[in-house]
Amino acid sequence: VCHSWFNRFRKLLVRFEKTDSSYVALHHLAAAIICWRKIGIIYG
Repeated sequence: VCHSWFNRFRKLLVRFEKTDSSYVALHHLAAAIICWRKIGIIYG
C-alpha cells in the first residue's frame, strides 16, 4: 500500500494514540480498508 494512501486517514497523519500497539492497529485497519476499497473497484 502506498504511503500517500495512508494520508487520507486523519488519525494517522498526527499521532494521537499513546500506545504503540494502538497506532500499529490503526495502520493495519487503514491498510485493510484501502485493500477493501481497491477490491470493490475491481470486482464491484
